[in-house]
Amino acid sequence: MTMPPIDLPGAPFLSQRQGHLWVEEVCLSTLAHQYGTPLFVYSKAAMLGALAPYQKAFAGRDAQVHYAMKANSALGVLQVFAQAGCGFDIVSGGELSRVLAAGGQANKVIFSGVGKTRAEMRQALEAGIACFNVESEAELDVLSAVALSCGKVAPVSIRVNPNVDPQTHPYISTGLKGNKFGIAHEDTLRGYLHAASLPGLKVVGIDCHIGSQITSAGPYLDALDKVLDLVEAIEAAGVPIPHLDFGGGLGINYNGDTPPAADALWAQLLARLDARGFGKRRLMIEPGRSLVGNAGVCLTEVLYLKPGEQKNFCIIDAAMNDLPRPAMYQAFHHIVPLAQRGGEATVYDVVGPVCESGDWIGRDRWLSVQAGDHLAVLSAGAYCMSMASNYNTRGRAAEVLVDGDKVHVIRERETLADQMRGERLI
Repeated sequence: MTMPPIDLPGAPFLSQRQGHLWVEEVCLSTLAHQYGTPLFVYSKAAMLGALAPYQKAFAGRDAQVHYAMKANSALGVLQVFAQAGCGFDIVSGGELSRVLAAGGQANKVIFSGVGKTRAEMRQALEAGIACFNVESEAELDVLSAVALSCGKVAPVSIRVNPNVDPQTHPYISTGLKGNKFGIAHEDTLRGYLHAASLPGLKVVGIDCHIGSQITSAGPYLDALDKVLDLVEAIEAAGVPIPHLDFGGGLGINYNGDTPPAADALWAQLLARLDARGFGKRRLMIEPGRSLVGNAGVCLTEVLYLKPGEQKNFCIIDAAMNDLPRPAMYQAFHHIVPLAQRGGEATVYDVVGPVCESGDWIGRDRWLSVQAGDHLAVLSAGAYCMSMASNYNTRGRAAEVLVDGDKVHVIRERETLADQMRGERLI
């Protein structure tokens, strides 16, 4: 049969023209031939287009968007968001260094994560970040001691675990009692009273982040109400809460997913805030996937077609080390040819060269391809390159950023020399 049509996630920045796939004003086949594969390609217009609804939602509010850079930490990507006025949500000292190298401002950085080291705390304090999102009572004590040793006072918020089900994959759920993140809802007031008593800390807000790839407004509204109840109790106990941080986690369309638009979601949340008297409070949010997920594609070459009794395999040069989401989360990514080929389509499992049965990129895909053709793995802008590895001594892919008809190489392809630098024979 012929290939069924698909609705391309990332449109209008991704389009079919005369049988070829384009990003903005650049033909992807041209990029595959010029830069080789695997190759990650990002659309600047798509990133700014995803940011715009957040900025629209917060117009006239005291609010700051902090890009959750774990989704994609390429310097070129960070630069786009820094120039657009974003702050950043980081989870390591290395990410802080990347923010500063890309032109981001330390005073717009929030430091999240359950396992901050003393060295990372000192680094962030010296840089002058906006806030530490503290995730345990033990961390409060350590951060206070580190701050005093540096002659600083650490600005803190406590990350609340509200026990709200985000209705997403269990590996990316972060707001349930069984998750490692945050301080339990019922222990939060005690945590704030303790934080307020420590000489090295200054309470500046409260934080809540319940998970990732969330596709409905309900979990956000549930978490918001629980956080506002807590704020009322904490302030009644004498600890002011200057800002409210509601994290990120809004999903994208991978395969017919229908998350609310960012501005529509925040219209609901802001209405609830206004109704409860918190509309003038400073707001912070930390979107990641929703800003970059559908802004990126991974280009790959078909190496072999391998027919089998039970399965037909389309073996490509991208693998689980480049695109870990299918292996880790059983995630779905559309896979489409860069150039449409006539003829009958065949059902293939699209797999990579890595020596693992878990190295699959797509199951049961209708494709009309031959060896040497190029494919695009769509919706690859988030949690792909940032989670890439050198498994099987495979070099990490090159990355380019498209801006209209201009192409910028933002990461060169990793060489064997790059991989072995720092290693020594005994």
